[in-house]
Amino acid sequence: MIIGIIIVAIIVILGIWLISAYNNFVKMKNKIEEAFATMDVYLKKRWDLIPNLVNTVKGYAEHEKSTFEKIAALRSRNYDSMSPNEKVDANQQMSGFLGNLIATAEAYPELKANENFMDLQKQLNNIENEIADSRKYYNGCVRQMNTAVESFPSNIIANIFHFEKYKMYEVDDAKEREAVVVDFGTAAPAAPAPAAPAEPAPVAPVEPPKAE
Repeated sequence: MIIGIIIVAIIVILGIWLISAYNNFVKMKNKIEEAFATMDVYLKKRWDLIPNLVNTVKGYAEHEKSTFEKIAALRSRNYDSMSPNEKVDANQQMSGFLGNLIATAEAYPELKANENFMDLQKQLNNIENEIADSRKYYNGCVRQMNTAVESFPSNIIANIFHFEKYKMYEVDDAKEREAVVVDFGTAAPAAPAPAAPAEPAPVAPVEPPKAE
């Protein structure tokens, strides 16, 4: 009788743990999908902006054919049909090509002064900041899921119900880890000159007291 009660209790505890662990994986999966959906809005904006940027740069740097061809080949893929992991891969590659494009633009003062290019530069800067912020949250959600998939005993649930690791959106190039610099030729405002020290007010001479 006692042994039967113990067995039933163990089964109930395992059942509760199984349900709890499964629900936890579902929550983490939903958080990742929500985080990616937010980030993907900005990635798609950048994806669609880059052709305009390329066409503007082409007018000044036609010899950069290799970079233009790589960007064109990458963008020939149907973005909307990609899986989240494929989109992460494609955008990681695009970040590298974009860095090369920006470095190219640095060598052409006329390009940096082009009004259309300056407008694209401003748009790109805003999008890059939005991508960076959303990427932090997305990577945090992915890290939590991947840890659960690999850790014991939650990895048992992951294997049973086919919960898999997600790809983090990492920046491979050390230079890209800082930020994509797209503000060309904008000088930082000069620091105000230090104020000259105030001259001391003149002190009136003190006359000695008169003898009575």
